[in-house]
Amino acid sequence: MAENENINSEYAIRVKNVTKQFKVYYDKGSSLKERMIFRGRNRYENRTVLDGISLDIRKGDAVGLVGHNGCGKSTLLKLMTRILYPDSGEIEVQGRVSSLIELGAGFHPDMSGRENIYTNASIFGLSKKEIDSRLDDIIAFSELGEFIDNPVRTYSSGMYMRLAFSVAINVDADVLLIDEILAVGDANFQSKCFAKLQEIKANGTTIVIVSHSLKQIEQICNRSIWIHGGKIRSDGVPNDVHMDYLDYMSEVRKTNALLSSMTEEQKAAYDKEKKLRWGNGDATIETVKVTDKQGKEGNLFEVGAEIHFRVGYKVNKPIDDAVFGIGIFRPDGLNVYGTNTRIDGFKRFDLKEDGYFDIVLPKYSLLPSKYIVGFSIEYGEGIPVDYWKTACEIETFTNISDIGTIRLDHDWGFSDGEIKK
Repeated sequence: MAENENINSEYAIRVKNVTKQFKVYYDKGSSLKERMIFRGRNRYENRTVLDGISLDIRKGDAVGLVGHNGCGKSTLLKLMTRILYPDSGEIEVQGRVSSLIELGAGFHPDMSGRENIYTNASIFGLSKKEIDSRLDDIIAFSELGEFIDNPVRTYSSGMYMRLAFSVAINVDADVLLIDEILAVGDANFQSKCFAKLQEIKANGTTIVIVSHSLKQIEQICNRSIWIHGGKIRSDGVPNDVHMDYLDYMSEVRKTNALLSSMTEEQKAAYDKEKKLRWGNGDATIETVKVTDKQGKEGNLFEVGAEIHFRVGYKVNKPIDDAVFGIGIFRPDGLNVYGTNTRIDGFKRFDLKEDGYFDIVLPKYSLLPSKYIVGFSIEYGEGIPVDYWKTACEIETFTNISDIGTIRLDHDWGFSDGEIKK
């Protein structure tokens, strides 16, 4: 993590391959006695909240971070503020940072609002002289009036927010980071905050907002980033990103409603089927055509035959650096073969429109059985777009009585020097 005055002046924030994990305890003992007696309660898992995220935010941009609870958006904001530090990767921030991360963070409950203004503003890097010159503006914007000299422990949540916001916007920050803080306060003050943020944005301040209110983000931001499962799933114009996000959440709600109506046996069958296909849906495999060397469709082949697969796909969103793959499985689930275009050394594929890919197996040597053939589309370093493990089924036959899974070419040698096939 670095505040770097020499980074490319085009960017205010650069996030480079950042990963962050947390230890999540199943049932942690709260006392030494409990930890000694119930050692099993100290078990935990390492949960990856951010998984290799990279993004650049230009100076003057207003960016919204969206996603469901636990997706990593607030963690990313805290990394930008240096409240947390990444396990790996790097975050570069250029200029003075002001943040509204948690309501009342940095306030001392027994100090007055006025005293907390000095304390909080000094944390943001202002000198006493600078705070003195802005004090009246901060108090006026907060609308706290006669309450400004009361201890902040006597403040309501709305008063906390007013004071915190008033300080944060009056420190002449280059970067302003906000996490759900605008959800607190009355309608009039929220409107006042929006107007002030628009003014700050117009003055060239970079703004990053985490919010579940998509409308708020659309009012303020020119860019939205949807974080899902610790990765960036979509990045672009707020209306477009939000439509994708809402479509996804709608499908989640439908799935949850469906599951709630199922018996345990039906849920088990559903879960089994779900594990056979997964991905983010930016592209989907639509058709699989299986033919022999002469182009005749079918799924029954003699051992050693040439088999052609043509896999048609639909592009729902442009994909850079796409990778196509194939996997062949026995009915018991054993993966007998798999490869993809990255393994085979092909250049990157950028998918902009619907299309297909072909793969030919010149000599299919698996011994008689039924085989399940799956196909995949992914991008980057293995991010799944559509993994369809049961895309089609083929069957092989032969009059040779070899044993095992695959027919291997071989020769026999004998003591008389003769080699027999």
